[in-house]
Amino acid sequence: MNKLLWALFAAAAAFAPAPAPRAARPVLKAVNNGRGVAQKLRRSGVRLQAKAEPPRAAVVAQAAAAAVEDAEPTWFDTYTKVSGALTNLFPVWTVVFTLWALKDPSAFAWLTTKYFTAGLAILMLSMGITLAPKDFQRVATRPNAVLLNFALCYGMMPALGLTLGKMFALDPALVAGMVLVGSINGGQASNLCTFIANGNVALSVLMTTATTIGAIFMTPLLCKTFLGTVVPVDAAGIVVSTLQVVLAPILVGMTMNAKFPKVVKKITPVTPVIGMVSTCLLVAAAVGQVAEPILAAGLNLQLPVMLLHLVGGIVGYWGARALGFGETSSRTMAIETSMKSSAFGFLLAKLHFGAFAARVPSAVSVVWMALTGSSMAVAWRFMPVKPVKFDRKVKERFESVDLLTRAKKLFGKEK
Repeated sequence: MNKLLWALFAAAAAFAPAPAPRAARPVLKAVNNGRGVAQKLRRSGVRLQAKAEPPRAAVVAQAAAAAVEDAEPTWFDTYTKVSGALTNLFPVWTVVFTLWALKDPSAFAWLTTKYFTAGLAILMLSMGITLAPKDFQRVATRPNAVLLNFALCYGMMPALGLTLGKMFALDPALVAGMVLVGSINGGQASNLCTFIANGNVALSVLMTTATTIGAIFMTPLLCKTFLGTVVPVDAAGIVVSTLQVVLAPILVGMTMNAKFPKVVKKITPVTPVIGMVSTCLLVAAAVGQVAEPILAAGLNLQLPVMLLHLVGGIVGYWGARALGFGETSSRTMAIETSMKSSAFGFLLAKLHFGAFAARVPSAVSVVWMALTGSSMAVAWRFMPVKPVKFDRKVKERFESVDLLTRAKKLFGKEK
């Protein structure tokens, strides 16, 4: 297993795209600003070839090319190159850590509930430092896509989990686990998969944020409504855990972004790696704690969990298309609907569900969620879409879709 990990690290470093060297950045900044070009070129140590009044654009382009070629990559450039490649291989790491946990569950026995909770809080904090109050103001201007995703996340997905559990005649505790997976918020890994799929990353972050905050009241409500008579559920405990693991880290991150922007700017390049490592450890810990039930359940549990994420993605995409959303937003909708925060579901099942088996679907979901989302992302990456206006400007980032009128036309109530 160690040899496999080192081999994957080496492959990532070899095939990673090279970032622009730090020495060339003053040149590129000068090009973008369009002012003080000569001064910034002299400060960066770039020598221009003397010509008879050459065009400014030609001089800047030549200087930029020379700086890029001559400058040696710094340690930070190398780190950016390797970390970017490792982050893009997120689905691979998920599979590797899953297989590792199934083969040797004791390897992750040290990751107790206390550390598991801390790992989830770190993930939420890494998302919180990228947010600001203005992000929530953007949702208010064009909320249609976010509202539709919220309805799919907390309406369609819990019902789909319950239906699949009944269809496959699962035990009541496993059905409870299926409903729990459908009732939790969107996963942070969806933002990375949206980027790979050429989706709208800004919209993805806002959808994840909306469902994450919504989990504070929607997850306890849905669990109590669907499962109150099936298995013992501590709804009040779910509320407290959600506040501690979700809301508090996000508020801390937003406060840091507002009060200490320089500190956040310095630690931001490290957060993707921290998030990826935390996610892989959480996956392995969840799988390792229920490795025996996962292996014993076989296809009778694997298939409904896989269908939960796959059907959720299909409904998310075609539902958005039917209501008039564009290709970019529809891809984002599909990934956000399909990918759930399964590690958070596992923690809730472990802390607040009376039946041990209720946590098994969440552990299985951790794997299928990552595989389904990353598969959609990779497939769509090879199907490019033309950039549209709402992806370029903040005010036009979300299409103005009248959901009520579209729904009436779709179901034949209005011609």
